[in-house]
Amino acid sequence: MAIWGKILGSAAGLLIGGPLGALVGGLAGHAMDRYRESTAEAGDQVAEQQVKQVTFTIAVIALGAKMAKADGVVTREEISAFKRVFRIPPNEEKNVGRIFNLARQDTAGYEEYAAQVARMFHKTPQLMEDLLHGLFTIAMADGVLHPAEDAYLRNVASIFGFDAAAYARIRGYHVRAEEADPYQILGVAPDISDEELKKAYRRLIRENHPDKAVAEGLPQEFVELANAKLAKINVAYDQVTKLRGLQDRMKN
Repeated sequence: MAIWGKILGSAAGLLIGGPLGALVGGLAGHAMDRYRESTAEAGDQVAEQQVKQVTFTIAVIALGAKMAKADGVVTREEISAFKRVFRIPPNEEKNVGRIFNLARQDTAGYEEYAAQVARMFHKTPQLMEDLLHGLFTIAMADGVLHPAEDAYLRNVASIFGFDAAAYARIRGYHVRAEEADPYQILGVAPDISDEELKKAYRRLIRENHPDKAVAEGLPQEFVELANAKLAKINVAYDQVTKLRGLQDRMKN
């Protein structure tokens, strides 16, 4: 992640505040003035976006660590998944590891982290959904979504403001292909009309396009997650159109 240096080379904890800020506050060190100067020079709007990027990525570390601990044990697969999804430069592994280890000590307190994310990103729910997809990737590292992990993710999703149907849709992206319900992935009921199905599909494409992640300044890893999600949306839509015979009708 290109943003790691910005997080760990600055007094991020003092900038973002709240429980996420407290988690990393001790790692800030002497760079606070330098970081304040750089954000001040960039202008208030850019500075605010940078702080949001920092908050988002610290939330990835903290909630990812607690996600890995949710079933009672942190496995090598889960740690490897974290490193794979959120690529960390070798020179920042020690600092990221310190945050990860602080956060994963137990599952207590993750609600406060999730609530801070919800407050900051309530106007951009798609970013919170992207974070959930990253957490699902960690949870599924061993090929199984354990009940405790499912409960953890369900509660985080609820704190983020996603209802049961939205959670089921997000979850559907990550279960085994043979278990996935294409209607669920598209977030629609099986009895939806063909016209409404097309509208729902187009809306999902707009909302989940990787360009949105780029526009929000998210790290490349989240752009890649968006690409993977978009591919699953397209597969689900193809499955539904085949079931309905829409593809044959479009050819005629």
